[in-house]
Amino acid sequence: MGTDRTVAVFGAYGHTGRFVVAELRARGLRPVLVGRDPDKLKALAYGMEPYGTGPSGTTAYGTEERATGTYTTPPDVRTASAHDPASVDRALTGAAAVINCAGPFATTAAPVIEAALRAGIPYVDVAAEIEANLDTFAHYAERARESGASIVPAMAFFGGLGDLLATAAMGDWATVDEAHIAYGLSSWHPTAGTRTAGAVSRERRGHGRRIRYTGGRLEHRDDAPPTLEWRFPEPLGPRTVIGEFTMADVVTVPSHLTVPEVRTYMAEAARDLAAPDTPAPAAVDERGRSDQTFLVDVVVRSGGAERRAVARGQDIYAATAPLVVEAVERVLTGRTRAVGVASAGKMFDAPDFLRALSPHITVELFS
Repeated sequence: MGTDRTVAVFGAYGHTGRFVVAELRARGLRPVLVGRDPDKLKALAYGMEPYGTGPSGTTAYGTEERATGTYTTPPDVRTASAHDPASVDRALTGAAAVINCAGPFATTAAPVIEAALRAGIPYVDVAAEIEANLDTFAHYAERARESGASIVPAMAFFGGLGDLLATAAMGDWATVDEAHIAYGLSSWHPTAGTRTAGAVSRERRGHGRRIRYTGGRLEHRDDAPPTLEWRFPEPLGPRTVIGEFTMADVVTVPSHLTVPEVRTYMAEAARDLAAPDTPAPAAVDERGRSDQTFLVDVVVRSGGAERRAVARGQDIYAATAPLVVEAVERVLTGRTRAVGVASAGKMFDAPDFLRALSPHITVELFS
């Protein structure tokens, strides 16, 4: 394992990867930028065209500190492909952990996990692909547990956040009858990566088929998902949602919580995702976030009792960065509750983790 706070980011120049790199640097961790395209890696590392020469006479890149005449050293860049195991091994050399931001994860997760196991370092990814997350639990649970490795899949807005909220909402309940996770997104301008991952998932399950989690298991269905009304907290209030709009939460939540019914819902933004001409997200602030806002409403029920957790924030892709970087920091500092493959709610102290996300994500718990 690496001896410093160096974290390899596989897929660093992708939309989410850029947010992750920025969050790592903001927290004082040292990212290593990993990807297939050396030009894109260099462009991300340097952030600008060459503008002069450094003290040694070599071309200087990065941020100039004009008051002192010094230069900020750009991050390391390492070219690697998931189809070339040796290149991934080289990319992880000296890293203390790896974050996989490169979809589709059906293609990248296994090769990067294998490399992380060979390197003896933790692996965390931001996969929202249901099938890819199922593969991680199925193929690596035993090996990771036996080797004492930490593997956290779906440590992202979809999968990780819902799992943390459901776990925190349950509190001292050992079991619940059902868990409901409703997404109130003001809009959803998907990235190219989101569209590609969705296409891969649809192909794997059979075009036109959908998934739901009921009776303690996943089942495939050929009918259309139901439409119903969900009463979000203010300011959204009652909204028409697509029921059984199944996301990675149906993998993460029941992986460690005793709950036979896990249902996820999506408000109006589902139309944006479905439209082929919806543009990619556009930055509106200095952090690169879009103007998208979100409200995630999680309700767990046991008998006649109900508990709730609500999260609010801006830009689901940007919000993934503090989620995954907080996870890596906790793994590196030993603040974990499990060994092997584990979702966010099992690996970490869920209420404490959610509190640490402020000011990126605001969370309220109701019992």
